[in-house]
Order: sequence, then structure tokens, then C-alpha cells
Amino acid sequence: MKPFERLDRKLVAHGHILDYYEDTIAVPNGNIAHWDFIKHKGAAAVVPVLPDGRLLMVRQYRNALDRETLEIPAGGLNDGEDPYDCAMRELTEETGYSVDKMEFLISVCTTVAFCNEKIPIYVAFINGEQGDQHLDEDEYINVQPCTVDFLCDLIYKGEMNDSKTVAAVLAYKDRYKNRD
Repeated sequence: MKPFERLDRKLVAHGHILDYYEDTIAVPNGNIAHWDFIKHKGAAAVVPVLPDGRLLMVRQYRNALDRETLEIPAGGLNDGEDPYDCAMRELTEETGYSVDKMEFLISVCTTVAFCNEKIPIYVAFINGEQGDQHLDEDEYINVQPCTVDFLCDLIYKGEMNDSKTVAAVLAYKDRYKNRD
């Protein structure tokens, strides 16, 4: 059987953070398929951990869901920006905290069926004082410290379903549960 082969990729629409394409694919049985593909510029995220063990979450409005969500701080990569630097920048911008270093936790691909978005997620152990947030002109973010148990309860009740946050909270709990 022949492998999958991309025959064509046509740009359908260019957006601020993504481009939408129609791909023409030869599938192994010889048929031709037309699949949607979204090219994302990339993002990074961080799990900020306060000295008391609570995780610092951000509450913000998400247009796609038409509601507020509780998430870990995250944001899109600037042109040429390294994901580690992006996560550091987003931590400071969204929460007002900064750290000297972070540890890699996990990487997630958010929607593998049609999008290439990949989000490396880091852990930042905060020991300093909170400074000012540096939000974009269209951002309104409230910072909310939460226990891991509280966040896991939200996940298992189906009340928290942002994929990067779910993966990050569960990976953090698994990796650092015996840390102290």
C-alpha cells in the first residue's frame, strides 16, 4: 500500500495567529481526499507555583467559547521567539510575577486532526513579589491562586476543559506530587 501523499496545499485565508489551508491528499487506497489544515504560529505556557504550593491561574474571556475560562498563563510566539522566552514573557505579562528559571514539564499538540499548534509547557517556582501585569490592550485577566486538588475537581467535573491547562495540571500533579 502506498503512503499518504500531499499533492497540494492551497491557502484559503490568512489570519492574525493562524492560516487556513485546504490540502489535497492521496490516501493509501488511491483515493483523493480534501482535508482542512490550520497552520498556527506556535505558543508556550507556564504553570506558576506559589511558595505555598498553589498554582497561579488566569481567568479571562475566550471568544471561541463565549465565556470566561480558568487557565494557566500562555500566549503566542512572537516572530523568531523561543518558546521558553515566550513562556517567561507571558508569566510576567499576565501575572506580574517573574522568575529566574523554569523547568520543562510537557508539550501538547492541541488539535492533531487539523492543526499543527504545539504548546511547550514549563513550570515556574515563584519566590518573589508580584509586580504589575503588562496586558495587551484587548486583555482583561484576573489572577487566581488555586490548589491542585481544586483544579483536579474542576477537570473531573468537566468544568475545566482547556486542553493545555488540563494536561499541565495533571502532569504537574503527577511529577511534583511528592515534592517538598
